[in-house]
Amino acid sequence: MKSIEKPTKEMRKQWHDDPANWKWGLFYYNKLDKRILPPKRIEWMGWTVNFANPYSYLPVLAFILLIVMISFLCKS
Repeated sequence: MKSIEKPTKEMRKQWHDDPANWKWGLFYYNKLDKRILPPKRIEWMGWTVNFANPYSYLPVLAFILLIVMISFLCKS
C-alpha cells in the first residue's frame, strides 16, 4: 500500500503560483491540494475555496444557509 506524503511548504507554494490551478484567475481548483480553504491568489486578502475538494462545498453551503437564516430572522 502506498503511503500518502504530506505536501511540503514549497510544493504548496508551487501549486498556488501555478496559473493552471486558477480557473478564470479567480477560482482555485487543484485536485492534489487537499486543503479546503487555501490562501487567495493575493495571500494577504484571506482565504479562498479549493473547488476541486468535494468537502470545500460544505463551508460555502454553510455560509449561504447562514445568510438565508439571517435574512429570515430580520424580516420577522
